[in-house]
Amino acid sequence: MSKPVIPVEIRTVLPFNSGRAVFIGNDDKVFVIYVDESVGAAISMFMNETPKERPLTHDLIGHLLAALGAKVERVIINDLKSETYFARLIISAENELFEKKIVELDGRPSDCIALAIAQRAPIYVSRDVWDEVEDRSDVLRHLEENGPEGEAEK
Repeated sequence: MSKPVIPVEIRTVLPFNSGRAVFIGNDDKVFVIYVDESVGAAISMFMNETPKERPLTHDLIGHLLAALGAKVERVIINDLKSETYFARLIISAENELFEKKIVELDGRPSDCIALAIAQRAPIYVSRDVWDEVEDRSDVLRHLEENGPEGEAEK
């Protein structure tokens, strides 16, 4: 992928309607991706390092990657079409001869984010998407100051 990218991190994950709002950004800008409840909960658990009784789907994928000598290198949220975000999961693997292979997969941003957080891999946003998204830093600041209850009135 040759597009310029911006490094970001997950700032917070909050309940929203029947899913979760994932606030993503850096010191300059924050935007929101809405995800389904189960993946939003998984992202929160990975962020908080919540112990789990049994492996969840993203744990299983991480274990599978490790068993194959692969790991998540990075995630790039690379496109936005009709309010739908797209992402690329970049995986590296080494074979028994120490030959490195890079694999790039299309995936839902929510799943890619969960895997990146679980494996402590960096997350990026393409410059095109970054320039297109609305800055929601004010909403995040309001939530941090007043809690999520005050947001329902906005």
